[in-house]
Amino acid sequence: MGNSSDNVEEASDALETRSEPANGAVVDSQEELPLAEKSIDEEIADFVFQLTVKLPREPYQIQVMVSTQEQVQDVRQSIIECPGAFQYSCFHLEHHGKRINDFIPLSEVEDFTSQSEISLVEDPYTEKDARMHVIRIRELLGSVGDRTDTVYGALAGTSLFSSVLTAETRRPSLTNGTSETASSAGGAHAMVGYDFESPGLMSNLLPPNAEQSPKVVKSLSLSPWNPPPYCFRSRGHLLYLLLTTMEGEQHQITASVSGFFTNKCSNTKFDPLPRLSPRSAAAHSLLSLIAQLSPSFGASFTALQECNGQKDPLATFPLTNAIPASPWVLPPPDSSLCAHLPDLTRTQESYLVSGVENAETLRDWNEEFQSTRELPKETMQERVFKERLTSKLYADYNEAAVRGAVLVARGEVPALNPTENAMGQIYLYNNVFLTLGADGAGTFASEGGDEAARVATGKDVAGVRAVNQLDIDGLFSPGTVVVDYLGRRIVGQTIVPGIFKQREAGEHQIDYGAVDGKDIVAADEAFVPLFEKMSQAMKVKRHSVWDKEGKKHELEASVETKGLLGTDGRKYGLDLYRITPLDINWIEKHYRDPGLEDDSTKRNGVQSSPAGYPHRMSVLRPELIDAYHRVQLRGFVAAELDRRKADGNNLSNGALEDHEPQAPEQNKDSGINEGSEHSTTDVAGKKEQHQAGTGADPVDISSFQFALNPDVFNGQRPQTDQDIEMYAQDERDVRSACEYLVSQVIPQLIHDLSEGDVGFPMDGKSLTRLLHRRGVNVRYLGDICERATKVGPRLQALKEIAEQEMISRAFKHAAIQHLRFLPAAFAGACIAHLLNCLLGDALNQRPVAEVDEELRSLYPETEFGYLKQTPASFQTEIVQQVSLRYRYNLDKEWVSNIKHVQLLREIALKLGLQLEAKQYNFGKCACLNEATVESVNGEAKPPATNGHAASNGKKKKKNGDHAVASSAADDLRRSTHTFLPEDIINIVPVVKDASPKSTLAEETFEAGRISFAQDQKDLGQELLLESLSLHEQIYGILHPEVSRFYSQLSMFYYQLDEKNTAVEIARKAVIVSERTLGLDSAETILCYLNLGLFEHGIGNTDAALKYVRHALELWKVVYGNNHPDAITTTNNVAVMLQHLKHNHDSRLWFEASLRISEPIYGRQSLNHATVLFQLAQALAMDHDAKAAVHRMRESYNIFLNQLGPNDKNTKEAEGWLEQLTQNAVAIAKHAKDLQARRIRRIYLSPRVTLGTRPQLDAGQSSSEATNGAQPGGTTKPLDPRSVEELLQFIEGGQTGTKRTTPRKKPGRSNPKQRSGLAVSAAV
Repeated sequence: MGNSSDNVEEASDALETRSEPANGAVVDSQEELPLAEKSIDEEIADFVFQLTVKLPREPYQIQVMVSTQEQVQDVRQSIIECPGAFQYSCFHLEHHGKRINDFIPLSEVEDFTSQSEISLVEDPYTEKDARMHVIRIRELLGSVGDRTDTVYGALAGTSLFSSVLTAETRRPSLTNGTSETASSAGGAHAMVGYDFESPGLMSNLLPPNAEQSPKVVKSLSLSPWNPPPYCFRSRGHLLYLLLTTMEGEQHQITASVSGFFTNKCSNTKFDPLPRLSPRSAAAHSLLSLIAQLSPSFGASFTALQECNGQKDPLATFPLTNAIPASPWVLPPPDSSLCAHLPDLTRTQESYLVSGVENAETLRDWNEEFQSTRELPKETMQERVFKERLTSKLYADYNEAAVRGAVLVARGEVPALNPTENAMGQIYLYNNVFLTLGADGAGTFASEGGDEAARVATGKDVAGVRAVNQLDIDGLFSPGTVVVDYLGRRIVGQTIVPGIFKQREAGEHQIDYGAVDGKDIVAADEAFVPLFEKMSQAMKVKRHSVWDKEGKKHELEASVETKGLLGTDGRKYGLDLYRITPLDINWIEKHYRDPGLEDDSTKRNGVQSSPAGYPHRMSVLRPELIDAYHRVQLRGFVAAELDRRKADGNNLSNGALEDHEPQAPEQNKDSGINEGSEHSTTDVAGKKEQHQAGTGADPVDISSFQFALNPDVFNGQRPQTDQDIEMYAQDERDVRSACEYLVSQVIPQLIHDLSEGDVGFPMDGKSLTRLLHRRGVNVRYLGDICERATKVGPRLQALKEIAEQEMISRAFKHAAIQHLRFLPAAFAGACIAHLLNCLLGDALNQRPVAEVDEELRSLYPETEFGYLKQTPASFQTEIVQQVSLRYRYNLDKEWVSNIKHVQLLREIALKLGLQLEAKQYNFGKCACLNEATVESVNGEAKPPATNGHAASNGKKKKKNGDHAVASSAADDLRRSTHTFLPEDIINIVPVVKDASPKSTLAEETFEAGRISFAQDQKDLGQELLLESLSLHEQIYGILHPEVSRFYSQLSMFYYQLDEKNTAVEIARKAVIVSERTLGLDSAETILCYLNLGLFEHGIGNTDAALKYVRHALELWKVVYGNNHPDAITTTNNVAVMLQHLKHNHDSRLWFEASLRISEPIYGRQSLNHATVLFQLAQALAMDHDAKAAVHRMRESYNIFLNQLGPNDKNTKEAEGWLEQLTQNAVAIAKHAKDLQARRIRRIYLSPRVTLGTRPQLDAGQSSSEATNGAQPGGTTKPLDPRSVEELLQFIEGGQTGTKRTTPRKKPGRSNPKQRSGLAVSAAV
């Protein structure tokens, strides 16, 4: 019997193997992407060939591209996606008359060769098969319609990529009536009408209105006669369907074990037996039956397939291994994109998917997780199968847990312990154990209560993810998800067997770690080997702890980390929120125990801050521990080398360099055959711990030890002098790590950003990712902001982003206090009022909070605290939250300095808001006077919300005057309030999960990078292709990790001068990034910018400019204007315009680059001189010789003052200055001597470069980006413009003789990158 359920649940798997064009031809996905055709081991290389499949009906035969390593179930999925086999879903495959097992690879099929043919044999249906077949046919017919889902928001997983090239260039109107960029005489281009100073438009985030697809049937739904009665169920009846064709005829259909046939039922009479001839019709497939019943079906279905074939499969396939990104702005509800159409089957889908008993969706999640963890991983194929199954399992579990958490937050799941207080109640939904992220049991009373409990849940997810990544044999962890929704934090976990078991007297509920707080400590020796492996990887020291009786216990992990022996015999690690030590410097400086606050205040005279930090759960990040470990290791090696020198074993400088351990980015190995117990960084750490160099006399570091005690400063009381001394040393080690954070890591980050050594963050999320990669906690945002202020204009953008991130997080925490106990029906009104108080106070300083009084009366015990908020009080609360959580004082004018659209976006992303996209009025209109505001705030009653009428006890008037008055009141209400409750269209959950990454795919990629760095191009390319195949197999194509890998891989191919391949992969990176990370995420913008550069590299400059313009419009929404990294983009655009001979427009873009760089770097900086140099050349090409000489003289003077007269850069600028001031004949004579001597040796910021270059991700340096990408240190220039070309324009246009075979000229790549162009990829 066929496995038809896979048709729906794994729809996107078809894209992993092949896709079908509109004409019906079979296209292997390797034509779409350069998938791996070779494995590391040639003996097990995948053999790809064309397989012939015999069909029982027309076209009787199809061919699909398959691999010998593919499983038969993947081949099944490939078959049903072929246009000639759409109608099949319930079948099995046969070879030489023998049935083939669906769960084996093709290579294991008996006597199977590349010349073999297989046959498709139809199977009898079961009820489940029939239901899955109906779902599939509805999707093929386009009859699914819109769905309202609790996990996915509206328009989730949308892509704008296909509309960027086809849509007309948007030209926002300018305040002065002119455009910053006028079209050159050479014709129009994508940048015509671009305004450098215009604000970001939310409309740029909306997809265009979709064209209506051809309709093939009017409706297909379940019949009211369902389910079949007993008498017909025993005769093979499974379902009854109701079909209305485009001709208007209605047909009652019976689904039986043999297929589908029309029956004699009517709307009032039940007779499910087959119709008699000539109106009888029957077929094994419902699709074939519809074709018999509707004459117009064939033509319309063909037109539908052609319409679908014009869409990129990546943009239409459903996401099965990741939650799609939900846009934070949506079209109006009456838009065609959000139209809500009648569809009876929409209410029946739950039955079609789950059946009558709804038992098919109930899964034993814990058993599935642990069984998957126990799978073998000895061979490559076993690791691939295990990691692929793990990825799919986590995706399914995350969706189920999030769905349950949303229902809990909305009060739709009953508590298992309803007598407990609300914060301590527990829930069970779909075998997922759900609790609230609050201190309901008082466990964290001494750590900060609910605040500490909330933080601990987030840290626990990170800890579980780290343990999952280690994949230690014998150590298990529960599936864990944290969901933030409607102000509530809900934790979803799998049910660990035995966790609720009542132990006998004298037995502890926990087998290892703290029991009942820290009064009792259990130390089962069976957990020691497992926790020892975990602690070694996490650099946790084996240490002593003491219970309330003073008894000493030796633990491998933190006392907070617990071990439980489940009733299934497995050993589980629980409560993994304390895997790193406390940040004691922060705690001692900012946290005060509430019970000791009065004494501390009295003793010190004054308080150090307005209030103590809200919790004591401030721990160091694992990334910081890893970085500090490397520093200690380098110190150990240096000390050992110094000792050798003192002993007479002097080493040469070269040996010293060889022995110096490298950073993990440069010292990673593939680790393909080293097992999967460690991530890629762990592989690097393992290598560091076994060798300190590759010289003839390496340093033995086996005696080096580094580990930190996570339980110091946490209430432990050592008893003996020896314990006290050991404990004191552990404290000193932790303090040293904390000091390293504030004295080395943060200053180095500030230095890198100020010098332009790394990519600059665009928004709060990219800044947070940058901080986390460096090991810096978000609580140091205030410190970073203060340091950025001291640096000055260079880090003004960093200060703005950091302040904006603090304000948005403060808004989130303030809003949570109002939302957490508020009924879901009031969430929109609450959020709209709080947004008015923060972002709309310039329009109305006394906004009215809307509430439906009739609806409010149904919740007499609920406190509606948001109704009391005013702009003054709420803004004061924001200031207090920023001071409390980040120890930073906003200046008095902070409200007037807000970037409204950008801050609104940050708030929406953090709370999961989906707002209506429109031009919100953040300032007072000229037509709005005080009397109008008074009338609205004091008299006009807001209309009802949430679907209830605000009744005043009188009967409503039904005349026209009332309608006009109501409309006028509504218009007045909109004109006096920035946000209305109806502007909050939807709220989606914000999810943190513990899904591990694929170590195998990452290790293979790192091996490929190392191979390229060692100039082993063939091996490196083979490994990259292998890693691509692994990413797609394990994650599925539509996954954030695949998007990031596509981005990196496209850059590698671009650096290898395989530009066409780079463009194809970069396009896929854009689509997958849009659908999984967000339409306007920083990573998506970088993908668009680099795609534009790649398109320009293959000569498709018109398309490149459209992509770049779209990215710039998104950039305005995300950050605003004049971002530091925009210097690179404006330079790229200017060079592209020069390539198209739009020299005047190119000049304007160089001038824009100068306007951005001048306030950041200053008028006397080398970066400013470089931009002046470029601008002078552009002015000369625009026939503005006087301005060109002026700008070149400015550039020369800066080089002269900064570098001296003998520097090559100064001489180069001097030579150009002389040329531009001499006559045309002298310039032409001297040009050939200078054409090879461009400015190439200036040590510039990656933001200010000569020519085009890729964009860097936040915190990514050029050296990191190009690591291993350019074997031999060579790359072709992107800007081959010669001096002759420049002089040709200066002398009077294109009158010179055109050279047929121009020589290659050196490009203007980043002089700082000696090996060529820098790379922009999220490493």
